[in-house]
Amino acid sequence: MPDGNIGQSFRRTEDLRFLTGQGRYVTDIATPGTLHGHVLRSPHAHARITGIDAAAARAMPGVRLVLTHADLAAEGIGPLPCPAVVATVAPIIIPARHALAADAVRHVGEAVAFVVAETAAQARDAAEAIAVGYDPLPAVVDSRAALAPGAPQLWPEAPGNAVFRFERGDRAATEAGFAAAAHVVELELINNRIHAAPIEPRAAVARWDGTRFDLLLSGQGVHGIRRQLAEAVFHLPEERFRLHCPDVGGGFGLKNFLFGEYVALLVAARRLGTPVAWVADYTEEFQAAVHARDLRGRARLALDAEGRFLALQADMAADMGAYCSANGPACPTNSVSTAIGGVYAIPAIFLEVTGAFTNTAPVDAYRGAGKPEANYLTERLVEAAARQLGIDPVALRRRNLITAFPYRSATGMLMDGGRFGANLDELETLADRPGFAARKAGSAAAGRLRGLGIACFLETSRGAPHEWAAIRFPADGTIALCLGTQSNGQGHETSFPQFAAEHLGLPRERFRLVQADTDQVPYGNGHGGARSLHVGGTALVMAMDAMLAKARPIAARLLQAAPEVLDYAASAFSVRGTETLVTLDAILAAEPPGSLDTEAKNLSELITFPSGAHVAEVEVDPETGQVTLLRYQAVDDYGRLINPMLTRGQVQGGLAQGIGQALLEEVTYEAGSGQLLSASFMDYCLPRAADLPGLDVAFGELPTLSNPLGVKGVGQAGAIAAPQTVVAAVLDALAPLGVAHLDMPLTAPKVWGAIRAARG
Repeated sequence: MPDGNIGQSFRRTEDLRFLTGQGRYVTDIATPGTLHGHVLRSPHAHARITGIDAAAARAMPGVRLVLTHADLAAEGIGPLPCPAVVATVAPIIIPARHALAADAVRHVGEAVAFVVAETAAQARDAAEAIAVGYDPLPAVVDSRAALAPGAPQLWPEAPGNAVFRFERGDRAATEAGFAAAAHVVELELINNRIHAAPIEPRAAVARWDGTRFDLLLSGQGVHGIRRQLAEAVFHLPEERFRLHCPDVGGGFGLKNFLFGEYVALLVAARRLGTPVAWVADYTEEFQAAVHARDLRGRARLALDAEGRFLALQADMAADMGAYCSANGPACPTNSVSTAIGGVYAIPAIFLEVTGAFTNTAPVDAYRGAGKPEANYLTERLVEAAARQLGIDPVALRRRNLITAFPYRSATGMLMDGGRFGANLDELETLADRPGFAARKAGSAAAGRLRGLGIACFLETSRGAPHEWAAIRFPADGTIALCLGTQSNGQGHETSFPQFAAEHLGLPRERFRLVQADTDQVPYGNGHGGARSLHVGGTALVMAMDAMLAKARPIAARLLQAAPEVLDYAASAFSVRGTETLVTLDAILAAEPPGSLDTEAKNLSELITFPSGAHVAEVEVDPETGQVTLLRYQAVDDYGRLINPMLTRGQVQGGLAQGIGQALLEEVTYEAGSGQLLSASFMDYCLPRAADLPGLDVAFGELPTLSNPLGVKGVGQAGAIAAPQTVVAAVLDALAPLGVAHLDMPLTAPKVWGAIRAARG
C-alpha cells in the first residue's frame, strides 16, 4: 500500500532496464537512412584561417555535404549565445562563438568543418581530405599569464584578455576586519581544471520534416537549449523545434549546454532532408566539450585573538577558455559568492574575480558549479588558520559556526536553518578521533604517514528558478507525472512517484515520469544546481493539489454533499464524520478523459542550504608519494529524505568525483604550444573502485520551510565536500615533515616532490 512511501529506501525502478541492457540511449535508436556527421577540428591552439579547400572531400565516396562557417553564415545562422547574467563591474565581453570557426581558431579541437556522409568512416576519411590553411599565432593557456602584460591577445574587443571584473561583498568592512585582526592567514590556491567525463559522450540525431526541426540528443536541459537555438541561432519561433532525450548516460553539467555540433547537424538535416547523426569520441570530448573549475588566486582570512573569524577576502582569476560558454561566467562569480564563507559566521566578506580568455576549451558548470570552489577556498583557509594558531581544527570550526537562524551571510544569502554544529558533533563520534593516534602508530610501523582531515561544506542549491509540472490521466490507467526537470541518473523515476503516491494515496506502480521532451513538457529548466526535487517537486505538489481542488466539486456532486465537508485521504474523498466516500478512480471514470489533467508552475526563487561535516583518513608512502584513501565518513543534512538509499547513492557518486579532483584528475595544456596533454583516459585519470574506500554517509534531517516537501538539494554535495576534506588529511599526514601546502590533484609525483623538497 502507498502509506509510508516517503522516507523509505525503495530500490530504483529504472535500474532493471539499465542492468539488463535495455536502456535506450541516442545511439540505440536506429533510423533507416540516417547519414553520419564528423567534425574536422583545429590542431592549433591559436591560428588565423587563411583558407579552406573542401573540393577533394566533397568528391569522395559517400559524402553528401561539407559545411564551413561560410555556409552557415549564408543561411543566417547566428553565433552560440552566452545567456549567463552576471552583475559585473563593467559590461562582460562576449565575443562571437560560431558553430564552425570563422576567421581564426582559438583552442585545440575547435570545430572548423562538418562533413556528412553515408557512413561514419566515410565522413571521417573525407574530413582528413579537407585542406585548411593556418597561420599560427602565439597561445596562452593559464589565466594569470593571460592577464599579465604582454600576453598573446585572443580578442581585439577584450584588451588584456579580460572578460569581466566581478565584485561581491563589502570592501570597506572587510578591510576594517583585517585592520583589526590579531592573526591573518593567506594562501595562494588553485582549483584545478577538470572534465566531467560522462560515460556516454555527447550524441545527437537531427531531422527536418519540411517545417520543423527535431533534435534527439543526450542532454540535461532541452528547454534551455531549444530557446537558445530558436532565438539566437536560427531566429525562428521555439515551436519550430522539438528537442527530446532518451536515457542519458551521465551529464554532471556538461550536457546542459548548446554546442556547435547541434547547430551543424540541424543545418545539414535541413539541407539534405535526411536524418543526420553525430557521436563524439572521447578525445573530442576532452578537446571540445567544456571543462570546469580552473579558479586560482589569493585568499585571506582575518581572526581575532580568540580565533574568531573577522573577515575573508579573495582575489581570483577565473579561466573562461577561448569563449564564454552558456553559464561559464556565472560559475566563478554568482555561484562562488553564494557559498563563500561556508557554514561560518564571518561578518565581512569581499570577493573579486577577473575572468580571463585563454587558448583552451571553454569552462562551464560541472557538479557544484562554483560551490566546490567556494567551499574549498573557505575550508583551506580555516585549516591553515588552525595550524598557524595551534588550535584544534574541529574546535576552531565549532567556535565560528553559524548558530542563530535565520542568518544572512555577508554576501546576502538568507539561511532559514542549519544543523551545522550537530553535523560536526556527530561526525567526531563517527570518526573516532581518540583512536586515531593508535591508527597513526600502526601506519608508522609499516613505514607510512597517516593523516586525518575534517572539513565542512555548505551548498546553496536551486539552479535556475521556477519550474513546471503537470499530472495527467491517460486512458491506460497510469498516471503521468510530467516534469520540466530532468533525470540523467538521479533516480527520478523512483523518487517522484514515491512522494506522489503518498500525496495521493495510490500505489507507486501507477505513476510514470514524463520528461525531456518539449512536445510533451512545454516548459522547464532541466537539471542543474541540485534543483529537481525542491523546485520541480514543489511544482508537482502544486499540480496534484490543483488537481484535487478540481476533483473536489465533482466528488461533492457524486456524494451529494457540500465540497467544504469533504476530506481527501487514501485515494478517496469522504464526507467528514461518515464512511461515505468516492475514490479518485471513480471520479476519473465519471468524467470525460482529460477532465482532471492539471498543470502548475512553481515561481519560487528560494534556495535551500544542504550542509555537512566530512572526515577522511589517508596513508602516504614517503618513498613514492602515493596517497591511499583509507576511510571516508560524512554526516550530512538534506532536509526531509524522500528515499535515503537514493540520497546516499547521490552523495557517494559526488564524493567519488570530488575525491577524483583531489587526488587524480587534471586537464593539462602545454604552456608553449597550447596542445592538450590530457586528451584521453590514458592521460586523464578517473577514480576506480580500487581507489575508493567504503563511503560511509549518515544523515541528520532538518526539514526546510522553503518548500512543502521540506527537502534540500543533494545532487552536488559530495563533489563540494570531498576536495578540502581529502587535502586536509594529506596535509595532516605531511605536517610532521614541514609540508604545509599542496595544490590539487595530489598525485604521487607531486606529493613525492613536496616530501623531497621538505627533507632538503
